Amino acid sequence: MTASKSSLIIGGGVIGLNIALQLQAEGGQVTLCDIGSETSASYGNAGHIATEQVEPLASMATMKSAWRRWFMRGGALSLPPQGFFAWLPFSLRLLAAAQPKRFAHGTAVMRDLLTSAMPAWKRRVADIGTPDLLCEDGHFVAWETPESAAKGLKSWSSSDTGTASLRPVTDEEMAQLKALARTPIHGAIRFSGTAQIADTRRMLETLKERFIERGGRYLRDRVEKLIVRKGNAWVVLSGGEQLTADTLVVAAGIASKSLLEGLGETVPMIAERGYHIQTPDHGWPKGFPPVVFEDRSMIVTGFEHGLRAASFVEFNRVDATPDPRKWARLRRHVADLGLPFEGAGKEWIGVRPTLPDYLPAIGRSGRADNLFYAFGHQHLGLTLGAVTGEIVADMIRSGRAPAAFDLSRFN
Repeated sequence: MTASKSSLIIGGGVIGLNIALQLQAEGGQVTLCDIGSETSASYGNAGHIATEQVEPLASMATMKSAWRRWFMRGGALSLPPQGFFAWLPFSLRLLAAAQPKRFAHGTAVMRDLLTSAMPAWKRRVADIGTPDLLCEDGHFVAWETPESAAKGLKSWSSSDTGTASLRPVTDEEMAQLKALARTPIHGAIRFSGTAQIADTRRMLETLKERFIERGGRYLRDRVEKLIVRKGNAWVVLSGGEQLTADTLVVAAGIASKSLLEGLGETVPMIAERGYHIQTPDHGWPKGFPPVVFEDRSMIVTGFEHGLRAASFVEFNRVDATPDPRKWARLRRHVADLGLPFEGAGKEWIGVRPTLPDYLPAIGRSGRADNLFYAFGHQHLGLTLGAVTGEIVADMIRSGRAPAAFDLSRFN
């Protein structure tokens, strides 16, 4: 195949924007359609390029430890009653995906994918002229008791972390961590080979600006559904207008589920919701890497426009009412740790689009000749944004889709 003369991307998050820019580089006219929702995980994530997260969360270790992570026990895992009919079938599929053979397969394909994540981000930030967006200074994981420190170090030391490496912190680094928190820190490790986006908002704004500067068409509109006409997929916008292109890519996060299921695809994806609080007023050292306080399942990241504390894995309906107890708990964590976080912080809730095997969906649909998709990146949407753009462009050009990420695995 050759590069498409025209492309239409559904979704303007970090995945959709990277696809759009990569297809622009291949030549032809690209249109991107998105409503600009700030509930997208692209806006509210921890800013962490998590190349160390090779092992899928669909694992027997995750299943066995789930009870300890329960929200009512102080953990981050939440299965609200109103989401029962969403999370029950998802959980059964997750249990099947966690079996050793499938877990080993998932680890192998994620290792290969994550190996390419950092080089792809380096190419992207160079391409858009903002190399300072990518801060390659690793991250910390800290523990508050000797027992959790010993257990955590053992667990991470035996995990497959791909191209990322870890080591115990130096005395100087431990002193820096202890200066951030009143609560004693009894152990910590530092990762190398991971990174941070300096500011998620600036990243998204810059990606969009470069897309438009290079001749891209940005439609701020909602895609209500997909239809197929004479073998090609068309989008139907909120006002009834219908559009198509030589290539149509669904990269709409959680909204991809209803769009593709409307054409008969099987998409067992759930809204895995996360929460954060953020303040512009803080004493976090400029340029200090993200810190995961693992006993609290919380990551704290300093951005150009504020300090963010994020947590929670809430399996629920997309439209479920937010749970204010989760923001309250984040505030307690920040206060108990004594972090330099001023005020109550602005509240955010957003959706990670998650498939039960914790692998993304990247492929070509058999429902229409021009229809492709890239979504379901769970906790790794930011990490895999740039490389997904390159994979999709290559898939369209070559006609070869990555078999490991095809939706047919759920049939």
